[in-house]
Amino acid sequence: MSFSSRALLLGLALCCSLQAAAATLKIATLAPEGSAWMTAMRQAAKEAEQASEGRVKIKFYPGGVMGNDSTVMKKIRLGQLQGGALTATELASVAPNAPIYGLPFLFDDEDEVQAARQALDAKLAAELKDKGFRLLSLSGVGFAYLMSAADISHSKALEARKVWVPQGDLIAELTFRKGGISPLPLPLADVFTALQSGLIDTVGNTPAGAIALQWHNGLRQILDLPLSYVTGFLVVQERAFGKLSEADQQAVVAAFRRAGERLDASNREADTQAMQALLELGVKRIEASPEEVERWRRIGREVGDQLVAEGRLDAGMLAELRRVVDTQRR
Repeated sequence: MSFSSRALLLGLALCCSLQAAAATLKIATLAPEGSAWMTAMRQAAKEAEQASEGRVKIKFYPGGVMGNDSTVMKKIRLGQLQGGALTATELASVAPNAPIYGLPFLFDDEDEVQAARQALDAKLAAELKDKGFRLLSLSGVGFAYLMSAADISHSKALEARKVWVPQGDLIAELTFRKGGISPLPLPLADVFTALQSGLIDTVGNTPAGAIALQWHNGLRQILDLPLSYVTGFLVVQERAFGKLSEADQQAVVAAFRRAGERLDASNREADTQAMQALLELGVKRIEASPEEVERWRRIGREVGDQLVAEGRLDAGMLAELRRVVDTQRR
């Protein structure tokens, strides 16, 4: 081999080495700087950078500076971002089973959730990978409950309420319509003003979320029946992630898996404290009657069955989820 050929190969190797050292994953999120999520994710990014000896760097864009989930997904597809912290609703556009943990009136408690996740988390990760996304973290945000400025103690009272659902959340819309309620879809950013003006009087959120967004000031009742389980997904584009070495990929996955586990624990504690804070602020907890519980569970099953019939949810995965929950409940 000539000197010039060796020099060329050496130059190419050096170039590739420099590119690997400068590998940066740009990730956007609605979570504000200083939030528990951002704190956990920045710690994970630091661990990943250290484990990869600086070859992998992760740059976050917090607080919605890159737009809402839909906009972030578009920027990922265009290559302007490599990943995002996204809702299950948004991910459903590429992985239909992503919202499965958020099906309405499915879970009673955290034990049921954990049993379901042990059975299905890996399958969701495999589905996302098949669709071109690597799942770095799936963290439980907590149970969403119905909260209202007026009476929601029984079905007839609830039917008279002005109920908000997140814009684009077809599962939530379908659930309430089956329950005899005509919900009002609005972007998350508009909810605070809508509550103040009376445009809406009833919302669904986790206790911690309601307090963080300052929705709680006008609320008077909370229905003590888990509406849905909220999850957050951190995904990166498989094409970008696949450019990392196998060792660096494992380092990133391990760091963010640990972050997700820390978030699961801290979110459970935060929600417990937030529920107590709501009660101390005068929000009345309303116990659902057995008849009401059975009615909403039936509606929840109808919603799941309809999603399967429409091809928007995998029948086998839903059957396995229900089987796991029923076994845990017994």
